[in-house]
Amino acid sequence: MATIIETVTDLVSPVIPAPFELVDIEYEKMGGDYVLSILVDKPEGITVEDTAELTEIISPLLDTIQPDPFPERYFLEISSPGLERPLKTKESLTAAVGKYIHVSLYQAIDKVKIFEGDLLAFDGEELQLAYMDKTRQKTVTIPYKMVAKARLAVKF
Repeated sequence: MATIIETVTDLVSPVIPAPFELVDIEYEKMGGDYVLSILVDKPEGITVEDTAELTEIISPLLDTIQPDPFPERYFLEISSPGLERPLKTKESLTAAVGKYIHVSLYQAIDKVKIFEGDLLAFDGEELQLAYMDKTRQKTVTIPYKMVAKARLAVKF
């Protein structure tokens, strides 16, 4: 499936007009259907009209890919990344400094594989995160190579 995502990313990223930003592309089976999700954003957020405009640009392009990388029929979904925007690149983590994030790790640090807290700093190699451990505020340094997934999180 990675080749489908890579193929679509290579095709779509150059044609997404400013001020839009390509955030992520996902291809997965939901129920009995395959869904190609293209997540886009812009500084003031995206509207239904924006998604319609982008669909008109992207959908015909997908039909030009030869050979067809999609093993089955699929639905195209163009949408906002939402409040819990994925942070998949070093640039997106740098932009998230000062925000509340959720981080899943490949291996535990002090027996913990999931952290949620304020991203204090990111230097490209390590994240520094302030989080609550029961009633105590703690800070953890996480090597970037240990991050399996990161996203913005909503604090309750």
